[in-house]
Amino acid sequence: MKFSVITANYNGERFLEEALASIVEQKSDNVDVEIIVIDGQSTDNSLAIVEGFGEHITHLVVEKDSGPANAINKGFALAGGDVVSWLNSDDRYFPGALRRVATVFTENPGLALCFGKCPIIDENGMEIRQMITRFKEMFFPLSSRFTFQCINYISQPALFFSRHALRNAAPLREDFVAAWDYDFMLRLWKSGAGAVVPGGPVAAFRWHQQSISGQNFRTQFKEELDSVKAELGPWKAQVLLHHMVRWGIVGAYSAMENLRFFQEKRKGKA
Repeated sequence: MKFSVITANYNGERFLEEALASIVEQKSDNVDVEIIVIDGQSTDNSLAIVEGFGEHITHLVVEKDSGPANAINKGFALAGGDVVSWLNSDDRYFPGALRRVATVFTENPGLALCFGKCPIIDENGMEIRQMITRFKEMFFPLSSRFTFQCINYISQPALFFSRHALRNAAPLREDFVAAWDYDFMLRLWKSGAGAVVPGGPVAAFRWHQQSISGQNFRTQFKEELDSVKAELGPWKAQVLLHHMVRWGIVGAYSAMENLRFFQEKRKGKA
């Protein structure tokens, strides 16, 4: 079984080396993985970091793009693996992740996608927002296309999908600001079943104020709701449930944002 892992990058030198190293490390389990790096003509030290991985990089494209969705779509066009994923330049895999994913796909022929646990980490690699992670994991035993239409409980860095499902679901919507991954996952479910990778975390999602979700969470959840409406129409039960979930999550994230603002303001006065 061959994997294709795409990393889109633009001026991501701060975490890029850790992300790429976590992909390369998967090869120690005799996993066949091609690494595809799409760089939007970075002006920092990113390309030197990529070059440091030498022969491990299967494809390197350096050209302007219109954003991460556009860059990942370019990676999709190059992907030759049986299983495909993308890892953002500020996220990382855990050791043995791809080996465990391969086992799930082998034991479940015809599977469209699988996903696993994905803690949220900060800029220093420390786990944060554990309650959000546990909340998402509560839905794993109930996993289905219906459930996913109601709430986005899959963390993208821990998502893997078959090449067949990719052909049916691609491309990512480049007109979206933040929820092009959720919109894409909705389409993946049309190609077959999803499964949970058992055991510990598969990947880690790094949250920081410059990340897409850190800057655009309100837009993200609106786009997610719009995607479900486009698929089902405005009055399905899933849409109504998703609408309620959206406001609950946006409210919680807004409260955390305000708390962080007051904490930083207090530190400034100290």
